[in-house]
Amino acid sequence: MRPIRALLIYLAAVFIGGALLAPWLWHLARLGGPAFPSLARAPFHRYVDRSFLLIALAGLWPLLRALGATSRREIGLISPFGQFQRLGAGLLLGFVSLALVAGLALLGHERVLIAQLTAGKIAGTLMGAAATAGLVAIIEEILFRGGVFGGLRRVVYWPMALVASSAIYALVHFLQRTELAGPVQWHSGLVLLPAMLAGFADGHQLVPGFFNLTLAGLALGLAYQRTGNLYCSIGLHAGWIFWLKTYGTFTVAVSATPDWFWGTSKLIDGWLAFLVLALVLAVVYWWPENRGRRPLTLP
Repeated sequence: MRPIRALLIYLAAVFIGGALLAPWLWHLARLGGPAFPSLARAPFHRYVDRSFLLIALAGLWPLLRALGATSRREIGLISPFGQFQRLGAGLLLGFVSLALVAGLALLGHERVLIAQLTAGKIAGTLMGAAATAGLVAIIEEILFRGGVFGGLRRVVYWPMALVASSAIYALVHFLQRTELAGPVQWHSGLVLLPAMLAGFADGHQLVPGFFNLTLAGLALGLAYQRTGNLYCSIGLHAGWIFWLKTYGTFTVAVSATPDWFWGTSKLIDGWLAFLVLALVLAVVYWWPENRGRRPLTLP
């Protein structure tokens, strides 16, 4: 029970600690407003999100030690030499899968391209999306697959660890962005937490949105389990994030579009995305397992 207790303490520290840290970061950004105007203008909920991530990263190594991990290899971080094929395969699968969702929405005239975009806007969006995709994929794969999944599979059978870590991944990404009413106070982050969980009370958002995120987590974790390191998972994740960061900027919904099937500008919150993500999971499932560098886990 000690590993489970360590994980519960970690999750409580992330959410409660992050909620308490957010107001301090918000006030600090206001003090540095002239030097960092973009940070000073950011809404408070962004500070809550970033605080969660900061606490999660800060507590990752203590969590891994509590779960018995003692080296980088045990969280999937091996030398990148010889891993570019896996990275590329994951990137291609991620890019093509959500390109299929976006392409079908455009071909079905459920969304249309925005014609007024300038060349500078297009180039800036593409470069920003590529940079964000690489950075976020690396951080989140180390955290969720290398950390949470990698740690849990040391103490429970890996399919159980895969489901549990994927549900945690979905929960974190299912939190709603909610504006704070009133001034920022020391407890404002705690006040926002219930509102950020409001999506679980909305059946349209919960199904299939939460299921889609869980499917994504399953595919990413299974890619790690199959290949023995994080490079394929990082590539797959990056390919998805690229589309998530560009789809809403380059396209707009046609009026009366059935969001329940095609999804919104988020791209992955409709049943079409559910079908495609299920297909991705099947593809990853049938990939040959790399037994030469099999990740450390219970049999």
